[in-house]
Amino acid sequence: QVTFSKRRSGLLKKAHEISVLCDADVALIVFSTKGKLFEYSTDSGMDRILERYERYSYAERELVGTDLESQGNWSLEYCKLKAKIEVLQKNQRHFMGEELDNMSLKELQNLEQQLDTALKQIRSRKNQLMYESISELQRKEKALQEQNNQLGKKLKEKEKASAQQTQWEQSNQGQNSPSFLLSQTLPSLNIGGSYQGRSNGGEEEEGRAQIGHRNTLMPPWML
Repeated sequence: QVTFSKRRSGLLKKAHEISVLCDADVALIVFSTKGKLFEYSTDSGMDRILERYERYSYAERELVGTDLESQGNWSLEYCKLKAKIEVLQKNQRHFMGEELDNMSLKELQNLEQQLDTALKQIRSRKNQLMYESISELQRKEKALQEQNNQLGKKLKEKEKASAQQTQWEQSNQGQNSPSFLLSQTLPSLNIGGSYQGRSNGGEEEEGRAQIGHRNTLMPPWML
C-alpha cells in the first residue's frame, strides 16, 4: 500500500506534466488493490475525454469489421470469378472440338446449335464487310473514271489549241515572206508582146496604137 501511494503520486505528476508540456488532453484512472478509485483529467473533463475515447474506439471497431467483411466479400467474389473462368475455358475447349467424350447427346446438340448460330452471325458479318468493300471499290473506280475523262478532255483541248497556234504561226510566216511582200508591193508589168506585121495600113496603125498603149504602162525608167 505504501508503494502504491508513492507510485500513484509520481504517475499523477507525470500525467500533469504531459498535459502541460504537450498541450494534450489526458485522463488517468487508477484503482488500488482495495478497489479505491483515483483519477486525473485535464481541464476538458473526464466525461468528455471518455466520450471521445468511446467514439473513436467504436469507429475503429467498425472499420475493422468493415475490413473483415470486405475481405470475406472479396474471397467470395474470387471464388465466383474463378468458377466462371473455368466454365468459359471448358466451353472454349468444347467449341474447339476438344474434351467431347464426357458430353451427353443433349449437350452435344446444344453445342451444335450454338456453333450454327455463331456461323450464321460470322457469315452475315463477312458478307456485310464484303459488300461494303465492293461498294467502296466501285466508288473509287467511278471517281477514277471521271478523273480520266476530265484528263482526256483537257488533253484534247490542249491539242486543239496547239494545232490552232501552229496554223496561226504558219499563216503569219507566209505573210511575212519576201516573195509575198514583193507580190503585194510591185504592180504587174506587161512588157512587149507578140507583134505581127499586117499588109494593110489600118492594121499597122492599130498595132502601133497597141504598142503605144503598152508603152504607157511601162515606168519612166524603162523607156
